[in-house]
Amino acid sequence: MRAPFCVLLALLFATPVAAADLGPSPSAIPYGAPASRSFLSEIRVGGSIQDPSGPESGSGSITGEILFPRLFAPSDAGLNVLIPRLHVGGSANVSGRTSFAYAGLTWTLDIGSAFFLEGTFGGAVHNGDVGRVDLSPHDAALGCSPLFRESASAGWRITPQWSAIATIEHLSNAGLCSQNRGLTNVGLRFGYAF
Repeated sequence: MRAPFCVLLALLFATPVAAADLGPSPSAIPYGAPASRSFLSEIRVGGSIQDPSGPESGSGSITGEILFPRLFAPSDAGLNVLIPRLHVGGSANVSGRTSFAYAGLTWTLDIGSAFFLEGTFGGAVHNGDVGRVDLSPHDAALGCSPLFRESASAGWRITPQWSAIATIEHLSNAGLCSQNRGLTNVGLRFGYAF
């Protein structure tokens, strides 16, 4: 009976031990902290020239995109390029030609503190033609919806929050449908980072 009483006294008067006092666990796997405390990482708005060398040339679109934070940031900032951000966006054609909404992943490579390069991959749904017989000479035969979407961008951070991004994007079905004209657009967007 005396032993349990001594143990109880020892527990009551023992100095609390914090996790930091114990030191790192030898079996712990290092991981990065969340990259951002905000729900959003960045918002981008701009415009693009639609398919400059194709059937939809001569038209333009208003574009918008939302990027979400990385799920985690590696302890080595140079490895950030390996961790993509989720993006969603859309492009509304002002001439009534193909408009689309898209989602995917964005990989960003920082080049110094002011410049960066980006690559994306994902999918898009659109309201364009899929290859009808009565296809207008001003519409691209996209074959089907949804499409694959990929883009490449070069950006400049004007301030820590504001950036300018030049982008080229391509949408196609990769030959999975009967028609595969695709769309290639070029544009400029301005981003605001949270």
